[in-house]
Amino acid sequence: MLPFANLAKDQALDWVGESICENVADALSAEGLLVLDREARCEVYRRMSLRQYALLTRATVIKVGEALDADHVIFGQFSVSGETSGKRSIRLAARVLDLTRLRQSVEFSQTAPLEDLASLQVSLAWEAYRYLRPQTARSEAEFKTSRQATRIDAMENYIRGLVAATQEQRHRLFTQAARLDPNYSQPRFQLGRWHWERKNYQVAADWLKQVAASDPHYRAAAFLLGLSRYQLGDYAGAEEAFAGVAKQIPLNEVFNNLGAAQARRDRPEALDSFRKALEGDESDPVYHFNVGYALWRQGEFDRAAESFRAALDRNSEDPETTLMLGRCLKRTRARSLDTRSEAGPRLKQDFNETAYLQLKQMLESKK
Repeated sequence: MLPFANLAKDQALDWVGESICENVADALSAEGLLVLDREARCEVYRRMSLRQYALLTRATVIKVGEALDADHVIFGQFSVSGETSGKRSIRLAARVLDLTRLRQSVEFSQTAPLEDLASLQVSLAWEAYRYLRPQTARSEAEFKTSRQATRIDAMENYIRGLVAATQEQRHRLFTQAARLDPNYSQPRFQLGRWHWERKNYQVAADWLKQVAASDPHYRAAAFLLGLSRYQLGDYAGAEEAFAGVAKQIPLNEVFNNLGAAQARRDRPEALDSFRKALEGDESDPVYHFNVGYALWRQGEFDRAAESFRAALDRNSEDPETTLMLGRCLKRTRARSLDTRSEAGPRLKQDFNETAYLQLKQMLESKK
């Protein structure tokens, strides 16, 4: 999904081109399509020295799509009329380019008052979705009613926050977007992530729990919510958040963190969760360590020692693992659970569902 070219005379409307790109991409992602993220697209634009919101030739669109290893590219432009009058209207025009067959769709166009930009983007997203998934059982009415209408001033602040030059500007603009529209989910995710990165865990949790289930960032928000609650000592809340993500995306890091929350609650299910993470990636010393930790707490010293040795085989410079191995060899039993123990279970901080979704989509396409 490329930012739409700004054919209007007012460069202050550049944010509209980014808004179309973001919101149509989010709508398609929510329907299960794998859409490349903004960071990947911006990096390709930078490498190719392309100006954002400029009108691209078909040849350039193809080069961008090939650089991103995309199957389809959605691109287009917008124009605004009545700039000097009290009410402006906007026209969106888009095409879908199939890079596997080098075939281009007919033009999809929509026109409406500028303040109806959100509804216009939903209509455009439906046209693109129907082209990409012609056999869909979804009706246009179902597709549109599942999309939350957003105030244009809130949308503008959110998009300006995405492209802001400084972190302070981003925070201010995202906060303003969230205040302008209490139902606007995307800035709430960005604010939650912003505060998580700064270790403001309570504030992060307050924002992240407001992210709607229909938001394409919902699973990432739930993962960060689990981490925030874990750091706050709310292990039951963390377990609930990680368990919800695990039901949708069976990633190793999710099972690992679910096990960590369960272990903090002294729940026997922790060992099964850690083993699921290990089955997915036996090369990661964190997963071996956590399996060993769970076994040690159960008094299974010999089996725990095997897991700690496996962790050291993969990372020999780990004094904590060496300490835990020593406890197993001395058959030192675990005492009452110390939530601040230096030898507690280890968390995974990164959540990347893209690879899983890519593999899932590839397997489904071969059926």
